[in-house]
Amino acid sequence: MVFDTTVAPRDRTKFLVWYEKQAEWQEPHGYNNPDVPSPALTKWFREIIKTFPPMNGPLASDDPDDPKVTDYSLGRSVIYAAFAWSVAEAAYKHVKELAT
Repeated sequence: MVFDTTVAPRDRTKFLVWYEKQAEWQEPHGYNNPDVPSPALTKWFREIIKTFPPMNGPLASDDPDDPKVTDYSLGRSVIYAAFAWSVAEAAYKHVKELAT
C-alpha cells in the first residue's frame, strides 16, 4: 500500500487508526477509477502501471495471463496493490523507488 504523506498522520498510533479506517474501503466511489486518488498518488499510479498494468478498470490490461498484471484498489489517500508472488520482489523495489 502506498499513501499520500500529506494526509496520513505521522504519529504511529494515529497512523494505525487512520490506516484501519482506510482499509475499510468505505469511500463513496468505485475503487478502479484512476481519477479518484490525490495528485501525488495519481502520478505514482500512472508510473507503476507502465510496468505493472492494472487487472481491472478503464486502464486494464488485455493480457490477464501476464504475471505483472496487478489488482489495484484506488482510494483518495491510499492505493493498495496486490502483486503476483512471482513478481513480488521486483514489484516491492519498483513501488519503493516510485514512492520516494
